[in-house]
Amino acid sequence: MTREAAGVVSVIVPWNAPVTLLVRSVAPALAAGCTVVVKPAPQTPLTNAAVMACFDAVASLPRGVINSVNEFGVEVGTVLTTHPEVDVISFTGSSRTGKQVMANASETIKTVSLELGGKAPAVVFADADLDKALAEIRRGSLALNGQMCTCVSRVLVQDAVYDEMKSRLADAYRSVKVGAASAPGVELGPVIDRHNQARLLDIIARAEAETAMVVRCDAGGPELSAGCFVTPSLFEIEDVTHDLVQRELFGPIMSLERFADEGEALAKANATRFGLAASVYTRDLGVAMRMGRKLKFGTVWLNAHNRLLAEVETGGYGESGVGRLHGIEALNDFLETKHIY
Repeated sequence: MTREAAGVVSVIVPWNAPVTLLVRSVAPALAAGCTVVVKPAPQTPLTNAAVMACFDAVASLPRGVINSVNEFGVEVGTVLTTHPEVDVISFTGSSRTGKQVMANASETIKTVSLELGGKAPAVVFADADLDKALAEIRRGSLALNGQMCTCVSRVLVQDAVYDEMKSRLADAYRSVKVGAASAPGVELGPVIDRHNQARLLDIIARAEAETAMVVRCDAGGPELSAGCFVTPSLFEIEDVTHDLVQRELFGPIMSLERFADEGEALAKANATRFGLAASVYTRDLGVAMRMGRKLKFGTVWLNAHNRLLAEVETGGYGESGVGRLHGIEALNDFLETKHIY
C-alpha cells in the first residue's frame, strides 16, 4: 500500500480569516505533493496578494506549484469546482455555497473538503464556574467581531442560574468597547462591509420585533455612523425551531435559551442542522464527558471556547462540512491510497 498526491487542488477562501484559512489548506496540500490554485474572497485581494508574495519568495518552491486567481463573481469559482483536471476542492465558507460546490464537484466525482457554517452553543450548567463561563462566552462570541463560524451564537443556561447569567451577560455585552480594531482597548471592531452591517441591523430589528431583547444594538450611537460597526445584541427565545436560532447570523448577535436538565440541554444544543463547535461549562466531569460524547459537533470544548490548535483536527457534522483540516487528518483529503500487488 502506498499513498500519493491526489493532484490539482482548488483552495477557495472566505474573507473573515483570509491568511489562516488559506494556509491551513495550502500547507497539507503541499505536504501531500499537490499543486494548488487559490481563489480568494473578493473582499480581501490585497491580503491574499501579500501571502502570495511570501510564497513567491520561497526559493525552494517551484514556479507554478501555487497559483492564485481573483474575481468578483462566480465564473472562476465555477471553473475551479467543475474542471475535470481539478482533483480536490478545499472550500471554507457558507453552507449554502458549500452545497453548490459539492453539486459542481459531483459532475466529475472530485474529493471535496468543506468547512462550512456554524451555530455554536455554549451550555452552562448550574454548577459551573460562572466567572469562567462568562469570560469564555464573552470572548468566544466576539472573536472576529462575531464573524467566525465557531463563535458562540447560542447561550443555553440551566434554570437555577439563568437569571444570574442573564444579568451578567447583559452587563458584559453593554461594557464592550467598540471602535477601530487597532485602537488600544478595543474589543469589537467593524464588520467586513456596509452590506453586512445593513444585513445584521435588519436581523437585529427583526429579533426586537419577534423576541425579548436583553441587550439592544446601539443603532443610534456614533459607533455605527462612523463605520461598519454593530454593537452586541442578546435576545431571549424559547422556540428552537425559529429561524433566528436555526440560521447562521455571522455577527455579534446571540440568543439566550433556558434548559431544565442534561437531557433538555443536549436536545436543544443538537437542535440545529449545524455541527461545527460547541462548549460545555460544568464542574462535574461525568456531565462534561457525557455531553462531549453526545453533542453532534466536530469540536466540543469543556469550560473553554475557541481554543484552536494547528495540531488538532477541526471540522463539522451535518451542514457544517465534510472532512477535517489541521492535524494529521488534514493530509487525508489531499492523498490517494494505492494498493500495488
